[in-house]
Amino acid sequence: MTGYRASFDATVTFANGGGLTAQGFRVDVPSPDIGEAGIAALFVASLGLLMTESVELGNVEIVAEPHKGTRGGPSDAAGGPPRRAGTLAELSHVIRAGMITYPGQPGPEITPHLTREASRAQYSPGTEFLIGRISLVGNTGTYLDSPYHRYPSGADLAAMPLERTADLPAVVVRVMGTRQRGIDVGALAALDVRGAAVLLHTGDDARFGSPAYAEDAHFLTEAGAAWLAGHKAALVGIDAVNIDDIADRRRPAHSLLLAAGIPVVEHLTGLEQLPPAGAWFTAAPLRIEGFGTIPVRAFARLPG
Repeated sequence: MTGYRASFDATVTFANGGGLTAQGFRVDVPSPDIGEAGIAALFVASLGLLMTESVELGNVEIVAEPHKGTRGGPSDAAGGPPRRAGTLAELSHVIRAGMITYPGQPGPEITPHLTREASRAQYSPGTEFLIGRISLVGNTGTYLDSPYHRYPSGADLAAMPLERTADLPAVVVRVMGTRQRGIDVGALAALDVRGAAVLLHTGDDARFGSPAYAEDAHFLTEAGAAWLAGHKAALVGIDAVNIDDIADRRRPAHSLLLAAGIPVVEHLTGLEQLPPAGAWFTAAPLRIEGFGTIPVRAFARLPG
């Protein structure tokens, strides 16, 4: 396969003062029809230059020549950031205008604040933007409850540490097909949950968005919540309408978990993609002060 390199002179000026000149410099290029802007970008990347203000090229010539591995170039085997093994699994519902998440709560209103058409008057010809506005209750879609959701002295969303919501080892508790709605200590006791995101896989998410979603739903029992809090789980999630039995107005699972500083993620989906252990879970909320619950983009990195 034929490779190409660009030969050129360069004059660089820096935004913080000073400059640099080079004569007869060469970089690997992906094709012979690359423009000067592309060559200049490769030149800057190859030297790791910072705060460049301008790059002027002269005596540009494209030559057929094997690549030598220019840093950041087309044959740089080490180029790009390191990547963690494993694919990502989506675990959150799409938020759409008017959707109903929890019975009795209003659906989100999604409207334009500035339309593309109206924005054209503010920018150069051919340039347009959309600035959207969204009004929703925090309990919309897949969302995270912080301790402040239950307790006025609890940590709000802005105070939630990333160690509780991001890159957590996931422990999946599968209760699909069981006759018991309540997830009790017996389903948990054999698991090592310390520092983990404990994800309760009930299969109820198949009914999300329909009235049946709230009927005969699975939930975490009071004893189960106490066991998870006592065994230092980092986060607890469920793919059902509520982590509590919605008929129990005491909300014991919320009360016990949030009192222990354990955030709760409700309305997950797609937990069948995860193995019982080995995945890494993230559901980091926006940092909003004085707010207890907010939708999250929940996902997991699968092992290997």
